[in-house]
Amino acid sequence: MAKTQTQRLGIFMALAVVMAATRIHLSLFQHDIWDASWGIFFLAGFWLRGSARWAFPLLMAEAVLVDYLVISNQGISFWDHYCVSAGYWFLIPSYFSLWLGGSWLAARKPGLNARSLGFAAGALLVSWLACYVISNGSYYWLSNTVPQPRSIGAWVSNMLDWYGFFLQTTALYVALGLMVHGLVVQLSQLLGHADSSKLSH
Repeated sequence: MAKTQTQRLGIFMALAVVMAATRIHLSLFQHDIWDASWGIFFLAGFWLRGSARWAFPLLMAEAVLVDYLVISNQGISFWDHYCVSAGYWFLIPSYFSLWLGGSWLAARKPGLNARSLGFAAGALLVSWLACYVISNGSYYWLSNTVPQPRSIGAWVSNMLDWYGFFLQTTALYVALGLMVHGLVVQLSQLLGHADSSKLSH
């Protein structure tokens, strides 16, 4: 579905708002909202394919800015926080792998059928796995907070401890986004059919 630049900007703004709101870990009914960042980068690649030159850097800058504000508001220096290490900068290729997964899916021009659902699941799983291995691995091997000695076995064990949460969270947001996409596509088709019917009369 072709998009105008105005539509792309609208989609970008909506994604940016959701990422900021969830990355800050706002409390809703005394429960933390799960961070939507991973799902956002996949959906951005899907909806904003062809706009990576401006959209990806802006989303990446937003993610870093939110992290900086959250950490600073805790009275901690950004570089002293346990989540920030040399591995922090590997979030760029981590998130870009999700963008590429969404972009690859968009290039397949998915419809509302089982084949497209399979493409979506495959694209998400492959790009999510790349993101997870890069982000988890860079933190494990480069962070000063990980106890010594490090080992491949301990790294794999660490990944296995967390993969379910990150996969579930990412899949949830992507599923919600693709449901919205499906509804918009169907609504556009219905409106287009209605307009063509009026013209035929």
